[in-house]
Amino acid sequence: MKKSLVLLLAGLLIVTQTITAQSLTRTEQRIADWQRAKTYTKEYLSAASDELLSFKPTPEVRSFAEQMLHLAEDNYLFAATAAGEQPRYVFRELETKRVTSIAVLEKIVLESYDYVIDIVSKLDEVKMLESVNFFELKMSREAALAKGFEHQTHHRGQTTVYLRLKGIKPPEEKLF
Repeated sequence: MKKSLVLLLAGLLIVTQTITAQSLTRTEQRIADWQRAKTYTKEYLSAASDELLSFKPTPEVRSFAEQMLHLAEDNYLFAATAAGEQPRYVFRELETKRVTSIAVLEKIVLESYDYVIDIVSKLDEVKMLESVNFFELKMSREAALAKGFEHQTHHRGQTTVYLRLKGIKPPEEKLF
């Protein structure tokens, strides 16, 4: 049963990617993916309450707000790297910002997605293949953005546990 379900889902993914690839340019697909990620993250923020801002599942991990601020800070970092710009924030500057409401947190986080989407819309396919330095690594602009997408997905996913521990049902998955 599990194997059949996995095969079915894999088949659906391939079909969906094929249909999408045929109807959107690579830039349009990147923008659509980041817009979907922004919508998904907004749903997480909307599910939360002000009381969740300082919640930590264990003392050694980031609070809900810190997770989301870290996600936003690195959205800026990865996109700035891809664009060849200076990051808007120095390391840990945004992550340690004190926010007092979900509304303020949402504004900060969603603006980071707008920045990424703006950068993606400005980079054509030739620029995407150019190399940039990311810390000690050399990678294409496209790879920097892909790592940024992976990063925000990871940290948003971590907050699923935060919501569940507080009895909040997380938003439904948004793969497409």
